[in-house]
Amino acid sequence: MSQTTDSPIIRIQGLEKRFVGNNTDIFALRGIDLDIGRGDIFGIIGRSGAGKSTLVRCINMLERPTGGQVLFDRQDLCTLPDAALREARRSMGMIFQQFNLLMQRTALQNICFPLELAGVKADTARRRAEELLELVGLANRRDSYPSQLSGGQKQRVAIARALATRPRVLLCDEATSALDPATTDSILALIKDINAQLGITAVVITHEMSVIEKICSHVAIISKGVIVEQGAVEEIFFHPQTEAARRLVLPEALQNLPDGRYYRLIFNGRSSFEPVISNIVLECGCPVNIMYADTRDINGTAFGQMVLQLPEEDAARTRILTYAKAHSIMLEEMSHV
Repeated sequence: MSQTTDSPIIRIQGLEKRFVGNNTDIFALRGIDLDIGRGDIFGIIGRSGAGKSTLVRCINMLERPTGGQVLFDRQDLCTLPDAALREARRSMGMIFQQFNLLMQRTALQNICFPLELAGVKADTARRRAEELLELVGLANRRDSYPSQLSGGQKQRVAIARALATRPRVLLCDEATSALDPATTDSILALIKDINAQLGITAVVITHEMSVIEKICSHVAIISKGVIVEQGAVEEIFFHPQTEAARRLVLPEALQNLPDGRYYRLIFNGRSSFEPVISNIVLECGCPVNIMYADTRDINGTAFGQMVLQLPEEDAARTRILTYAKAHSIMLEEMSHV
């Protein structure tokens, strides 16, 4: 789902998380401003140590911020007393990288656990758990213990448990990092289906751009505790404005290319069948060197990119750039390499 024009379900303003050190304070987060729309699948991406897990734990107040606001449905969670905060947390389900299932409980009993804590009657909790097992495709594993389940099945149980209290937001903290690629795809598809069927807002925390591209409509990039770039996933992919974003969009090998004039060519769904490179060479009468190429599935649409080395001769390079502009070919110079 795309963001709506309604007020965001989560609004973060001036968020700060500071830890007191021996000689100086250490900022894990500083000046975080984010709006997460209702029904959106919003990605937060960053490398290890960037602050993304601290950020998600501040969203549900597992970590208390040292400054700023976290507004959930216009209610500032930072100011709530403990009882009211526990009630608000029931509207936020959370899934983790390591599943965090209770090993001595069956799949059904794991899903019932948060309902027990909420004081729900046993028969009502069981019916709800059975519905959720059906939703995540594990109706036939209700009596299985975690040790009898695969990694993907454990994560499906964890997702069902997170949905038990009928949350309005699902927080996913590196939920696919411990899974193989095929299982990762199936879990991402499940999150997308839950978002579409139930209208639940999903916040996806990850260090993998491929995860963001597959299911998210919007993304924020965090680096050293600061949001350095945010926007629609397609816009970040097409026109990354910061070094942190470029490192995520392009492979690390391209960060240290030999000297040359490099340009990034973007293919969208409409242009991917056109012989763009052949046309450039034929029309402009000069060669180009393809340094890198790949394709991406961004929220269900195929996109591609190439990194081209253009001729050093000014006249030849100008002919190519003029041709690209005249034919609406997205060709941008990579001045950062």
